[in-house]
Amino acid sequence: MTIAFTPSETSADERETAAPETAPAAISEPEFWVPSAPEPESAEPEEPEESSEPEESTEPQESSEPQEPAEPVSADDHDPVVVRDAQDFGIYARTGGWAFALKVARSVRPGGQPAEGTARTKVSAKAFAALAGCSPDRVMRYYKAWDMAADDGLVPQFEVLVPGEDVELPDADVWLSYYTSRNSASSVRGQAISAAAEAEGIRPTKALEVAENPTALRAAILADPGTAEAARGALLDRMKEDPALQTEMARAIARTDDLKKAVASEAKAADRIGYVRQIVENGQIKTPAGQTVEAPAELRAEAERHLSLIDELDDSEEAGEWAGEAYDAVKGLVARAVEEDPALRVQERRTKFYNSLQKATKVFEELTLDEVMEEDIYEADMLQRLEALQEAIGTCISALRKASTTS
Repeated sequence: MTIAFTPSETSADERETAAPETAPAAISEPEFWVPSAPEPESAEPEEPEESSEPEESTEPQESSEPQEPAEPVSADDHDPVVVRDAQDFGIYARTGGWAFALKVARSVRPGGQPAEGTARTKVSAKAFAALAGCSPDRVMRYYKAWDMAADDGLVPQFEVLVPGEDVELPDADVWLSYYTSRNSASSVRGQAISAAAEAEGIRPTKALEVAENPTALRAAILADPGTAEAARGALLDRMKEDPALQTEMARAIARTDDLKKAVASEAKAADRIGYVRQIVENGQIKTPAGQTVEAPAELRAEAERHLSLIDELDDSEEAGEWAGEAYDAVKGLVARAVEEDPALRVQERRTKFYNSLQKATKVFEELTLDEVMEEDIYEADMLQRLEALQEAIGTCISALRKASTTS
Protein backbone atom coordinates (compact mmCIF):
# COMPACT_ATOMS: atom_id res chain seq x y z
CA MET A 1 0.00 0.00 0.00
CA THR A 2 1.23 3.53 -0.73
CA ILE A 3 1.17 5.93 2.16
CA ALA A 4 0.91 9.71 1.89
CA PHE A 5 1.86 11.90 4.79
CA THR A 6 -0.38 14.96 4.80
CA PRO A 7 2.11 17.57 6.08
CA SER A 8 4.54 18.75 3.48
CA GLU A 9 8.07 17.62 4.13
CA THR A 10 10.54 20.34 3.21
CA SER A 11 14.26 20.03 2.97
CA ALA A 12 16.64 21.07 5.72
CA ASP A 13 17.71 24.15 3.68
CA GLU A 14 14.12 25.32 3.28
CA ARG A 15 13.43 24.93 7.00
CA GLU A 16 16.53 26.87 7.94
CA THR A 17 15.50 29.72 5.60
CA ALA A 18 12.02 29.89 7.09
CA ALA A 19 13.13 29.87 10.74
CA PRO A 20 16.86 30.52 11.22
CA GLU A 21 16.51 31.20 14.94
CA THR A 22 14.44 28.11 15.75
CA ALA A 23 15.83 25.42 18.08
CA PRO A 24 16.76 22.09 16.49
CA ALA A 25 13.80 20.29 18.06
CA ALA A 26 11.42 22.62 16.22
CA ILE A 27 13.09 22.38 12.84
CA SER A 28 11.39 19.15 11.95
CA GLU A 29 7.91 18.41 13.10
CA PRO A 30 7.55 14.60 12.89
CA GLU A 31 4.10 13.73 11.70
CA PHE A 32 3.17 11.32 14.49
CA TRP A 33 6.38 10.32 16.26
CA VAL A 34 7.06 13.31 18.48
CA PRO A 35 7.82 12.39 22.13
CA SER A 36 8.52 15.55 24.11
CA ALA A 37 11.32 13.88 26.04
CA PRO A 38 13.51 10.78 25.54
CA GLU A 39 11.45 7.72 26.24
CA PRO A 40 12.57 4.87 28.50
CA GLU A 41 14.09 2.12 26.45
CA SER A 42 11.64 -0.48 27.76
CA ALA A 43 8.59 1.40 26.50
CA GLU A 44 7.57 0.64 22.94
CA PRO A 45 4.48 2.63 21.99
CA GLU A 46 4.10 0.89 18.70
CA GLU A 47 3.88 -2.62 20.20
CA PRO A 48 0.53 -3.82 21.58
CA GLU A 49 0.24 -5.60 24.89
CA GLU A 50 1.55 -9.13 24.57
CA SER A 51 -0.45 -12.21 25.26
CA SER A 52 0.44 -15.87 25.54
CA GLU A 53 -1.16 -16.54 22.15
CA PRO A 54 0.61 -15.75 18.87
CA GLU A 55 -0.44 -12.34 17.65
CA GLU A 56 -2.41 -12.34 14.44
CA SER A 57 -2.60 -8.61 13.83
CA THR A 58 -1.71 -5.29 15.37
CA GLU A 59 -5.11 -3.87 14.46
CA PRO A 60 -7.76 -3.43 17.18
CA GLN A 61 -10.23 -6.26 17.47
CA GLU A 62 -13.63 -5.48 16.03
CA SER A 63 -16.64 -5.73 18.32
CA SER A 64 -18.76 -8.83 17.82
CA GLU A 65 -21.95 -6.75 18.13
CA PRO A 66 -23.52 -5.41 14.91
CA GLN A 67 -22.59 -1.84 14.13
CA GLU A 68 -24.27 0.75 12.01
CA PRO A 69 -22.47 1.55 8.76
CA ALA A 70 -20.28 4.62 9.03
CA GLU A 71 -21.59 7.71 7.30
CA PRO A 72 -19.36 9.35 4.68
CA VAL A 73 -17.19 12.04 6.26
CA SER A 74 -15.62 14.94 4.41
CA ALA A 75 -12.24 16.20 5.58
CA ASP A 76 -13.34 19.73 4.75
CA ASP A 77 -15.91 19.62 7.56
CA HIS A 78 -13.37 19.09 10.35
CA ASP A 79 -10.36 20.72 11.91
CA PRO A 80 -7.26 20.03 9.76
CA VAL A 81 -5.31 18.95 12.85
CA VAL A 82 -7.95 16.33 13.68
CA VAL A 83 -8.00 15.18 10.06
CA ARG A 84 -4.22 14.78 10.08
CA ASP A 85 -4.32 12.72 13.32
CA ALA A 86 -7.03 10.46 11.90
CA GLN A 87 -5.08 9.91 8.68
CA ASP A 88 -1.89 9.16 10.59
CA PHE A 89 -3.80 6.72 12.78
CA GLY A 90 -5.15 4.98 9.67
CA ILE A 91 -1.64 4.64 8.27
CA TYR A 92 -0.41 3.07 11.48
CA ALA A 93 -3.45 0.77 11.77
CA ARG A 94 -2.69 -0.61 8.31
CA THR A 95 1.10 -0.71 8.42
CA GLY A 96 2.09 -0.76 12.08
CA GLY A 97 5.77 -0.08 12.66
CA TRP A 98 6.54 0.06 8.95
CA ALA A 99 5.31 3.66 8.86
CA PHE A 100 7.96 4.62 11.41
CA ALA A 101 10.61 2.45 9.80
CA LEU A 102 10.04 4.21 6.46
CA LYS A 103 10.80 7.56 8.08
CA VAL A 104 14.09 6.16 9.36
CA ALA A 105 14.95 4.30 6.17
CA ARG A 106 14.47 7.31 3.88
CA SER A 107 16.10 9.84 6.21
CA VAL A 108 18.99 8.03 7.93
CA ARG A 109 22.30 7.09 6.40
CA PRO A 110 25.61 6.55 8.21
CA GLY A 111 27.63 9.75 7.97
CA GLY A 112 24.67 11.76 6.70
CA GLN A 113 25.58 11.31 3.03
CA PRO A 114 23.31 12.64 0.27
CA ALA A 115 20.76 10.27 -1.20
CA GLU A 116 21.65 9.03 -4.67
CA GLY A 117 20.25 11.14 -7.50
CA THR A 118 19.03 13.95 -5.22
CA ALA A 119 20.39 16.96 -3.40
CA ARG A 120 18.57 16.05 -0.22
CA THR A 121 20.97 14.97 2.49
CA LYS A 122 20.19 12.16 4.88
CA VAL A 123 21.27 12.39 8.49
CA SER A 124 22.96 10.08 10.93
CA ALA A 125 20.96 7.95 13.38
CA LYS A 126 22.24 10.16 16.20
CA ALA A 127 21.02 13.35 14.53
CA PHE A 128 17.68 11.79 13.61
CA ALA A 129 17.22 10.63 17.21
CA ALA A 130 17.98 14.11 18.52
CA LEU A 131 15.34 15.60 16.23
CA ALA A 132 12.83 12.91 17.22
CA GLY A 133 13.55 13.16 20.94
CA CYS A 134 14.46 9.50 21.41
CA SER A 135 17.61 7.39 21.64
CA PRO A 136 19.87 6.44 18.69
CA ASP A 137 19.51 2.79 19.74
CA ARG A 138 15.79 2.94 19.08
CA VAL A 139 16.34 4.53 15.68
CA MET A 140 18.82 1.79 14.78
CA ARG A 141 16.36 -0.94 15.73
CA TYR A 142 13.96 0.45 13.12
CA TYR A 143 16.85 0.78 10.70
CA LYS A 144 17.88 -2.87 11.19
CA ALA A 145 14.27 -4.07 10.84
CA TRP A 146 13.99 -2.30 7.47
CA ASP A 147 17.38 -3.69 6.42
CA MET A 148 16.30 -7.29 7.10
CA ALA A 149 13.01 -6.76 5.28
CA ALA A 150 14.88 -5.26 2.33
CA ASP A 151 17.11 -8.35 2.18
CA ASP A 152 13.92 -10.43 1.96
CA GLY A 153 12.57 -8.23 -0.83
CA LEU A 154 9.62 -6.83 1.14
CA VAL A 155 10.73 -3.20 0.99
CA PRO A 156 13.16 -1.15 -1.15
CA GLN A 157 16.84 -0.88 -0.21
CA PHE A 158 18.04 2.25 1.58
CA GLU A 159 20.00 3.46 -1.45
CA VAL A 160 16.90 4.03 -3.60
CA LEU A 161 14.91 5.85 -0.91
CA VAL A 162 14.77 9.64 -0.97
CA PRO A 163 13.78 11.79 2.04
CA GLY A 164 10.07 12.48 1.87
CA GLU A 165 9.37 9.64 -0.58
CA ASP A 166 6.40 7.30 -0.02
CA VAL A 167 6.57 3.62 -0.97
CA GLU A 168 4.37 0.55 -0.73
CA LEU A 169 4.58 -0.91 2.79
CA PRO A 170 3.98 -4.48 4.02
CA ASP A 171 1.02 -5.30 6.24
CA ALA A 172 1.21 -4.54 9.95
CA ASP A 173 1.28 -8.19 11.05
CA VAL A 174 4.61 -8.73 9.25
CA TRP A 175 6.35 -6.03 11.27
CA LEU A 176 6.98 -8.08 14.41
CA SER A 177 8.82 -10.70 12.37
CA TYR A 178 11.60 -8.17 11.73
CA TYR A 179 11.54 -5.75 14.64
CA THR A 180 12.79 -6.38 18.15
CA SER A 181 12.45 -3.80 20.88
CA ARG A 182 15.52 -4.96 22.79
CA ASN A 183 19.22 -4.72 22.08
CA SER A 184 19.79 -8.01 23.91
CA ALA A 185 18.05 -9.86 21.07
CA SER A 186 21.11 -9.36 18.85
CA SER A 187 23.46 -11.19 21.24
CA VAL A 188 24.10 -14.92 21.15
CA ARG A 189 22.15 -15.29 24.38
CA GLY A 190 19.31 -13.17 23.05
CA GLN A 191 19.12 -15.17 19.84
CA ALA A 192 18.88 -18.41 21.82
CA ILE A 193 16.08 -16.96 23.97
CA SER A 194 14.25 -15.69 20.89
CA ALA A 195 14.48 -19.07 19.19
CA ALA A 196 13.16 -20.85 22.30
CA ALA A 197 10.29 -18.36 22.56
CA GLU A 198 9.29 -18.92 18.95
CA ALA A 199 9.38 -22.68 19.52
CA GLU A 200 6.96 -22.20 22.43
CA GLY A 201 4.66 -20.06 20.27
CA ILE A 202 5.20 -16.74 22.07
CA ARG A 203 6.74 -13.45 21.02
CA PRO A 204 10.51 -13.23 21.64
CA THR A 205 10.16 -9.78 23.24
CA LYS A 206 8.25 -11.25 26.17
CA ALA A 207 10.91 -13.91 26.85
CA LEU A 208 13.69 -11.32 26.50
CA GLU A 209 11.94 -9.05 28.97
CA VAL A 210 11.76 -11.85 31.54
CA ALA A 211 15.41 -12.78 30.96
CA GLU A 212 16.48 -9.18 31.53
CA ASN A 213 14.74 -9.02 34.89
CA PRO A 214 15.62 -12.10 36.98
CA THR A 215 14.36 -10.41 40.15
CA ALA A 216 10.87 -10.14 38.69
CA LEU A 217 11.05 -13.80 37.66
CA ARG A 218 12.07 -14.78 41.18
CA ALA A 219 9.20 -12.78 42.67
CA ALA A 220 6.69 -14.46 40.35
CA ILE A 221 7.99 -17.92 41.21
CA LEU A 222 7.84 -17.22 44.95
CA ALA A 223 4.34 -15.76 44.81
CA ASP A 224 2.55 -17.85 42.21
CA PRO A 225 2.30 -21.68 42.25
CA GLY A 226 1.57 -21.76 38.52
CA THR A 227 4.75 -19.85 37.71
CA ALA A 228 6.72 -22.07 40.09
CA GLU A 229 5.39 -25.18 38.33
CA ALA A 230 6.35 -23.78 34.93
CA ALA A 231 9.84 -22.98 36.25
CA ARG A 232 10.19 -26.50 37.70
CA GLY A 233 9.26 -28.09 34.39
CA ALA A 234 11.67 -25.83 32.49
CA LEU A 235 14.53 -26.65 34.87
CA LEU A 236 13.91 -30.38 34.55
CA ASP A 237 13.90 -30.12 30.75
CA ARG A 238 17.11 -28.14 30.77
CA MET A 239 18.88 -30.46 33.21
CA LYS A 240 18.46 -33.32 30.76
CA GLU A 241 21.00 -31.63 28.46
CA ASP A 242 22.99 -29.61 30.98
CA PRO A 243 25.29 -31.76 33.17
CA ALA A 244 26.64 -28.69 34.96
CA LEU A 245 23.14 -27.70 36.05
CA GLN A 246 22.48 -31.27 37.19
CA THR A 247 25.55 -31.11 39.42
CA GLU A 248 24.59 -27.73 40.84
CA MET A 249 21.05 -28.87 41.64
CA ALA A 250 22.28 -32.11 43.23
CA ARG A 251 24.77 -30.16 45.34
CA ALA A 252 22.10 -27.68 46.44
CA ILE A 253 19.75 -30.51 47.45
CA ALA A 254 22.49 -32.38 49.33
CA ARG A 255 23.28 -29.24 51.34
CA THR A 256 19.65 -28.65 52.35
CA ASP A 257 18.45 -31.09 55.02
CA ASP A 258 14.73 -30.79 54.21
CA LEU A 259 15.32 -31.33 50.50
CA LYS A 260 17.68 -34.22 51.18
CA LYS A 261 15.04 -35.96 53.31
CA ALA A 262 12.38 -35.33 50.66
CA VAL A 263 14.60 -36.81 47.94
CA ALA A 264 15.34 -39.87 50.07
CA SER A 265 11.64 -40.37 50.74
CA GLU A 266 10.76 -40.07 47.06
CA ALA A 267 13.59 -42.43 46.10
CA LYS A 268 12.30 -45.02 48.57
CA ALA A 269 8.78 -44.72 47.17
CA ALA A 270 10.11 -45.01 43.60
CA ASP A 271 12.05 -48.19 44.51
CA ARG A 272 8.95 -49.77 46.02
CA ILE A 273 6.82 -48.88 43.03
CA GLY A 274 9.54 -50.29 40.78
CA TYR A 275 9.48 -53.57 42.72
CA VAL A 276 5.73 -53.90 42.19
CA ARG A 277 5.94 -52.83 38.55
CA GLN A 278 8.66 -55.39 37.83
CA ILE A 279 6.35 -58.18 39.02
CA VAL A 280 3.52 -56.95 36.79
CA GLU A 281 5.63 -56.43 33.67
CA ASN A 282 8.01 -59.41 33.93
CA GLY A 283 5.83 -61.90 35.84
CA GLN A 284 8.68 -62.71 38.22
CA ILE A 285 9.38 -62.17 41.91
CA LYS A 286 12.58 -61.71 43.83
CA THR A 287 12.66 -63.64 47.11
CA PRO A 288 14.23 -62.26 50.31
CA ALA A 289 17.30 -64.36 49.66
CA GLY A 290 17.67 -62.88 46.18
CA GLN A 291 16.27 -65.69 44.05
CA THR A 292 14.25 -64.80 40.94
CA VAL A 293 11.30 -67.11 40.32
CA GLU A 294 7.99 -67.05 38.46
CA ALA A 295 5.26 -65.11 40.26
CA PRO A 296 2.07 -67.03 41.20
CA ALA A 297 -1.08 -65.82 39.42
CA GLU A 298 -2.64 -64.56 42.68
CA LEU A 299 0.43 -62.49 43.53
CA ARG A 300 0.66 -61.00 40.05
CA ALA A 301 -3.03 -60.01 40.09
CA GLU A 302 -2.60 -58.28 43.44
CA ALA A 303 0.44 -56.39 42.14
CA GLU A 304 -1.54 -55.23 39.09
CA ARG A 305 -4.34 -53.96 41.31
CA HIS A 306 -2.01 -51.89 43.47
CA LEU A 307 -0.09 -50.57 40.47
CA SER A 308 -3.27 -49.42 38.72
CA LEU A 309 -4.24 -47.43 41.82
CA ILE A 310 -0.83 -45.76 41.87
CA ASP A 311 -0.90 -44.93 38.16
CA GLU A 312 -4.28 -43.21 38.58
CA LEU A 313 -2.93 -40.72 41.11
CA ASP A 314 -2.71 -37.08 40.06
CA ASP A 315 0.68 -35.37 39.94
CA SER A 316 -0.30 -33.35 43.01
CA GLU A 317 -1.05 -36.46 45.11
CA GLU A 318 1.59 -38.08 47.28
CA ALA A 319 2.49 -41.57 46.10
CA GLY A 320 4.59 -42.52 49.14
CA GLU A 321 1.76 -43.96 51.24
CA TRP A 322 0.30 -45.86 48.28
CA ALA A 323 3.73 -47.22 47.37
CA GLY A 324 4.31 -48.44 50.94
CA GLU A 325 0.96 -50.19 51.04
CA ALA A 326 1.55 -51.90 47.69
CA TYR A 327 5.07 -52.95 48.66
CA ASP A 328 4.02 -54.43 52.01
CA ALA A 329 1.10 -56.33 50.44
CA VAL A 330 3.25 -57.80 47.68
CA LYS A 331 6.14 -58.68 50.02
CA GLY A 332 3.70 -60.53 52.27
CA LEU A 333 2.43 -62.57 49.33
CA VAL A 334 6.01 -63.32 48.26
CA ALA A 335 6.89 -64.64 51.73
CA ARG A 336 3.74 -66.78 51.75
CA ALA A 337 4.50 -68.15 48.29
CA VAL A 338 7.97 -69.20 49.48
CA GLU A 339 6.65 -70.96 52.58
CA GLU A 340 3.91 -72.79 50.66
CA ASP A 341 6.38 -74.31 48.18
CA PRO A 342 8.57 -76.95 49.94
CA ALA A 343 11.25 -77.01 47.26
CA LEU A 344 11.40 -73.22 47.08
CA ARG A 345 11.52 -72.98 50.87
CA VAL A 346 14.54 -75.31 51.05
CA GLN A 347 16.32 -73.46 48.28
CA GLU A 348 15.57 -70.13 49.98
CA ARG A 349 17.14 -71.27 53.26
CA ARG A 350 20.15 -72.73 51.45
CA THR A 351 20.66 -69.44 49.62
CA LYS A 352 20.42 -67.47 52.87
CA PHE A 353 23.03 -69.73 54.49
CA TYR A 354 25.45 -69.28 51.59
CA ASN A 355 24.94 -65.51 51.68
CA SER A 356 25.68 -65.36 55.41
CA LEU A 357 28.72 -67.63 55.05
CA GLN A 358 30.07 -65.48 52.24
CA LYS A 359 29.68 -62.30 54.27
CA ALA A 360 31.35 -63.86 57.32
CA THR A 361 34.23 -65.14 55.24
CA LYS A 362 34.78 -61.73 53.67
CA VAL A 363 34.76 -59.99 57.05
CA PHE A 364 37.25 -62.44 58.56
CA GLU A 365 39.56 -62.17 55.55
CA GLU A 366 39.66 -58.40 56.03
CA LEU A 367 41.12 -58.77 59.54
CA THR A 368 44.74 -57.62 59.37
CA LEU A 369 46.53 -59.88 61.80
CA ASP A 370 49.83 -58.12 61.13
CA GLU A 371 48.53 -55.13 63.05
CA VAL A 372 48.04 -57.28 66.13
CA MET A 373 51.71 -58.25 66.05
CA GLU A 374 53.09 -54.79 65.30
CA GLU A 375 50.94 -52.58 67.48
CA ASP A 376 49.98 -52.79 71.10
CA ILE A 377 46.24 -53.10 70.40
CA TYR A 378 45.58 -56.36 72.23
CA GLU A 379 42.62 -56.57 74.59
CA ALA A 380 41.24 -59.63 76.33
CA ASP A 381 37.81 -59.09 74.78
CA MET A 382 39.25 -59.70 71.31
CA LEU A 383 40.49 -63.16 72.27
CA GLN A 384 37.19 -64.04 73.93
CA ARG A 385 35.21 -63.08 70.84
CA LEU A 386 37.48 -65.12 68.55
CA GLU A 387 37.23 -68.14 70.84
CA ALA A 388 33.41 -67.87 70.82
CA LEU A 389 33.48 -67.57 67.04
CA GLN A 390 35.72 -70.63 66.83
CA GLU A 391 33.28 -72.61 68.98
CA ALA A 392 30.32 -71.53 66.83
CA ILE A 393 32.17 -72.50 63.67
CA GLY A 394 32.99 -75.90 65.17
CA THR A 395 29.34 -76.49 66.08
CA CYS A 396 28.29 -75.50 62.56
CA ILE A 397 30.83 -77.84 61.02
CA SER A 398 29.65 -80.72 63.18
CA ALA A 399 26.01 -80.08 62.21
CA LEU A 400 26.89 -80.03 58.53
CA ARG A 401 28.88 -83.28 58.80
CA LYS A 402 25.98 -84.95 60.55
CA ALA A 403 23.57 -83.75 57.90
CA SER A 404 25.85 -85.06 55.15
CA THR A 405 25.87 -88.56 56.60
CA THR A 406 22.09 -88.73 56.91
CA SER A 407 21.30 -87.35 53.46
